[in-house]
Amino acid sequence: MTEATVALAPYHGPVTTLARSSSAVADDCLPGVLDRPYRMLTIGIVSCVLLIAFEAMAVNTAMPVAARALHGLGLYAFAFSGYFTASLLAMVVSGEWCDKRGPLAPLGLGIALFGAGLVIAGTAQNMWTFVGGRATQGLGGGMVIVALYVVAGRAYPERLRPKVFSAFSAAWVLPSIVGPLVSGAVTENIGWRWVFLSIPVLVVLPLVLMLPQLRSLEPESAPTWALDRRRLLLALGLAAGAGLLQYAGQRLDLLALLPAAAGLALVAPTAVRLLPPGTFRAARGLPTVVLLRGVAAGAFFTAEAFIPLMLVSQRGLSPTLAGLSLTSGALSWALGSFLQGRSWAESRRPLLIRGGFVASALAIAVASTALVPSVPAWLVAVGWACGGIGMGLMFASIGVLTLNLSTPEDTGANSASLQVSDSLGNVSLTLLAGVLFASVGHGAGGFAAIFWTMAAVALLGAAVSGRITRSSGTTLGS
Repeated sequence: MTEATVALAPYHGPVTTLARSSSAVADDCLPGVLDRPYRMLTIGIVSCVLLIAFEAMAVNTAMPVAARALHGLGLYAFAFSGYFTASLLAMVVSGEWCDKRGPLAPLGLGIALFGAGLVIAGTAQNMWTFVGGRATQGLGGGMVIVALYVVAGRAYPERLRPKVFSAFSAAWVLPSIVGPLVSGAVTENIGWRWVFLSIPVLVVLPLVLMLPQLRSLEPESAPTWALDRRRLLLALGLAAGAGLLQYAGQRLDLLALLPAAAGLALVAPTAVRLLPPGTFRAARGLPTVVLLRGVAAGAFFTAEAFIPLMLVSQRGLSPTLAGLSLTSGALSWALGSFLQGRSWAESRRPLLIRGGFVASALAIAVASTALVPSVPAWLVAVGWACGGIGMGLMFASIGVLTLNLSTPEDTGANSASLQVSDSLGNVSLTLLAGVLFASVGHGAGGFAAIFWTMAAVALLGAAVSGRITRSSGTTLGS
């Protein structure tokens, strides 16, 4: 067992004591993530991810109906950007809070805010209230995801963390398949409000399951109550800047230049200070790991956002068939995440990350071939399955390396940095895609420009991925 395992298990309790077990014990004799010491904790954190995933997939289906019912189509985009902007702020707050006081309080508050946001959105009588509910959900979701990463780092030994991330990915599979179908049925037969109001009653159960183990992760000494005010102000500036950039990306006219400039003026300096030093120059080790998370998420999800629109407008598929073409990616993502959890993968993290980027680039390139009428549209699903495996291998490996490179004192901050990089990659590359789509045109040329650009970004990530290792080739943190 490495020194990193001991460093990441500083608190005393029934869970973390196991993290310091003798390395002489064979792995097959040690408890797994579903064995008694970890069972309730694992079920609890997977349940959290499952609820967030189902909400994300279901809301995308119900949102157009909700916006029309509330006479708020003009604010439709803000229902998404409000969630994103609030979550950016919450991620940094949660990271600070976890490092100073442990993950229990931010996780509990995050679950409560997430449930409250669902109730606000589900009972809204106008679109602005609905947007406020979505922002409240974003606060909760941002706090929860960072706290869960901290729990994974502190409660599980290093040998089990890849399996925990596999469980995170697996929790997205069922919502990806049935979420849109269930949401569509509920929206059509009962009403869109119940897509939001049916989930809050379930959010308390995961916290109850995790409570005993979460208490064991609390610091034994008196917690530090003063959060870093400077980081919180930086987070507020980053969230405001990201919101301005999203607004500018939605307008794409001359009037958008002012909010775009203001957004860049806020995002650039705050992101540099919130992420690990050297992130934007790909310094070796943790900075490159954090950077690659944003590159991977931005390239893959930006391309994914335009694939259904391309299949509907260029190939004449129904929205249902176009959406189902991406389901293969969700299934194969879980497979890739499962594979990286095997023991053979531990010494091959750099190779898995580089291979994941190459698979992502290949999937995006295959999707672009559907712009040729003679190419069968089902080829997109085949390509996206390839990309999903790559993303599963890569995303989970990046998460594992982040925890392995973190000390107990900065696990929360580094987990927050990972999520912030993810969000920034999405917003910046989505903004770039919007500019390309507006300037090149809404036809095949616009789609091709987006897909080829995102494929090139993914290949750039593959080239940079070598910097997660020392010059000698040894993986940092091993």
